[in-house]
Amino acid sequence: MAKFDRYMLSQFLTLFSFFALVLVAIFWINRAVVLFDRLIGDGQTALVFLEFTVLGLPKLITTVLPIATFAGSVYVINRMTSESELTVLQATGSGPWRLARPVFVYGLCVAVMLSVLTHFLVPMANAQLKQREAEISQNVTARLLTEGTFLHPTSKVTFYTRLIGADGVLRDVFLSDRRKQDEGVIYTAAEAYLVRNGEGTTLIMVDGLAQRLQADGKQLSTAKFRDFSFDISALVTNKANSVASIDSLTTLEILTNWTGLAEKVKQSQGALVENLAARFAEPLFSVVAAMIGYATLILGGFSRFGVWREIVIAFGLLIAIDGLRGALVDTVRNDASMWPIMFFPSLLGGVLVIGMIWQASHPGWTHRIRSRGKTA
Repeated sequence: MAKFDRYMLSQFLTLFSFFALVLVAIFWINRAVVLFDRLIGDGQTALVFLEFTVLGLPKLITTVLPIATFAGSVYVINRMTSESELTVLQATGSGPWRLARPVFVYGLCVAVMLSVLTHFLVPMANAQLKQREAEISQNVTARLLTEGTFLHPTSKVTFYTRLIGADGVLRDVFLSDRRKQDEGVIYTAAEAYLVRNGEGTTLIMVDGLAQRLQADGKQLSTAKFRDFSFDISALVTNKANSVASIDSLTTLEILTNWTGLAEKVKQSQGALVENLAARFAEPLFSVVAAMIGYATLILGGFSRFGVWREIVIAFGLLIAIDGLRGALVDTVRNDASMWPIMFFPSLLGGVLVIGMIWQASHPGWTHRIRSRGKTA
């Protein structure tokens, strides 16, 4: 690789790293707020929150890398154009095809990163995340034994205990059960105990009151009890019994266990094929993103007013191609034999890039055709 190619590649990778870091931080903050509220609301510690955040980073990075690739390509080409570096290079004989080489290598570098993420790191992180969620959902202490806090094991259940004694007795218990649409029940008790019964868990409340309100809000019935048992197994094990997920399997595991895999993960053959094809198509899209940014700006040439029009056009092309990718997902899921069309958006982007670079290399071909037509 020539010295100039290494210079451009270093510029691309530097700006790519910057944009990737900024975008990951922005998306991470939005996700962390929701995750923090859910985990802390369930009585988890800050360490669990940090663990879940780290396990979610590979998927988040996969989402932002194509955007960062495009942004890095556009920024470097725009800066080199405004500082007349590209003008000098073109004056010394470096044409659009020659200048495209470091951009293509840059796109390949990002594609390698994405391949490692999509084929290995993301599935491994998803598998670990799923395992930790199952462990936490089975941990009754973490889910319910947090004193002085209203906890929500599910969206329809609220639990509160004022104090947990040294002997494990729950004092002043409040439990709201709204899982039935036609009625809601509130249980209050002076004391309660959590008892393991095989694989199940039962909350035994002592000296309490049950209040049942009908959905129409016109009938409220109350009943005092000396002791009352409430099965909370469904609240603390609802995630542990979930089936295996295709997102938690590496590409190698999918390919080596293809027979019967769709039935095992409870998904259609089309969904399985679409997921696998997307893992190969996504890295190719990063190459297209880098090349579209370059080709659109190099086609626009130098302008005293800047290249904002070309940047908007390049961004519009990228959004259109990415939107086409999303539109083809349902087609493949409905018919697994249509999996090759998952690569059509990247192929279309490649054709557009070749056409724009060819146009930049032959800027006067339309004028020559018109001149020949007038002469004839």
